[in-house]
Amino acid sequence: MTAKSWLKRAACVALLSAFAAPALAQQAATSTLLGTNCDSPPIWHCPDTMCEGSVTTQPGNTVEMETRRTYFLDCPKGYKPGDKVTLVLSLHGGGSYANWQRNYAPFLDVKDKYKLVVMTPGSPTRTWSAADDHYLENIVDSVVAAVGKGNVERFILAGHSQGGMTSNRIICSEYFKDKVDVRISLSGGRIGPVTSAGRGFGIGGVPVWQQVPGQPQAPQPPRPAPAAAAGPPGGACDYSFIFTNGEYETLPGEASPLADKFGCGPRRKEEDVTDPKPGYVWDATRQDPGTDGWGHYPRSGRAEVYTYPNCKDGRVVADVIRLQKGHTEGLEPNVTDKLIALAVSAKGGKIATGKWTPPAPPPPAAAAAPGGPPRAN
Repeated sequence: MTAKSWLKRAACVALLSAFAAPALAQQAATSTLLGTNCDSPPIWHCPDTMCEGSVTTQPGNTVEMETRRTYFLDCPKGYKPGDKVTLVLSLHGGGSYANWQRNYAPFLDVKDKYKLVVMTPGSPTRTWSAADDHYLENIVDSVVAAVGKGNVERFILAGHSQGGMTSNRIICSEYFKDKVDVRISLSGGRIGPVTSAGRGFGIGGVPVWQQVPGQPQAPQPPRPAPAAAAGPPGGACDYSFIFTNGEYETLPGEASPLADKFGCGPRRKEEDVTDPKPGYVWDATRQDPGTDGWGHYPRSGRAEVYTYPNCKDGRVVADVIRLQKGHTEGLEPNVTDKLIALAVSAKGGKIATGKWTPPAPPPPAAAAAPGGPPRAN
């Protein structure tokens, strides 16, 4: 090799090294949690308009290793081991999907601001039952093991519709009662009295092709009231409770058994939350025509916020009513932020200070030896 050729090759190697070094450093600095790249934009995030069914029906980006069922895991940008985080387990409604829920209640949009690790699972039957409980528990076990028990500042259990009813069913179970700090009911039932809005909840109108011109539609039957649960209101465990739904579903009364339990002051109205931007999702299957109670297409909005102040033991009890909205219009950005702001203002620490210890995370897979695995003799 001539001296000239050697100099050219040396220059090329130096140039490649100059480009490769920052790339390798960036790769090494990428924050991950259970295989999820916390620094990348969230996968399968709905666009601002026209979120297609091919997106909302996605099942998840992470595998729960025992059941081999998937779920979505979203983590804060820049996350590193030892960071303090708030966990959110968010359950979809009956007939829905993990990614519809993830975009209906887009906690992933505020994960960086509030240091959220958001778990959004999915039921294969699209309706939660006791058969899913172990899967949900395994998800929580694996995430807590990964972030470290002492690094969990609070644990929020959220659910929409039947997912909210499921949250109510499991929150005082043997597994969850000493872990959940805050429950967010997303049109999933209020602990306390409500009044039906009478705006056609859940069954839609008569399809356009079946309507007779000039003939009024028959009124829709009222929604039956759920059976009263046994035991104390909210179950035999303590947690903060934030309720939200659309004005066209039900209207909450001022009474709150949980506010009474925690010695809170009388309900007071806070500043409204306004949202120029609509949410991401809606129920496209019931728009021929839709009903106010079930919900129409997403649109801008305003929400009234009511709190019960000065609750004992750092508890938070609140009602958030989205005006002129129904059951399925996705949450708008500012009301999403408000729900999480209320939740993170509540007392936390059940997981960090409790006696429960999550199973140890599995050891990393051993790297294969050069040339492949050794052959048996």
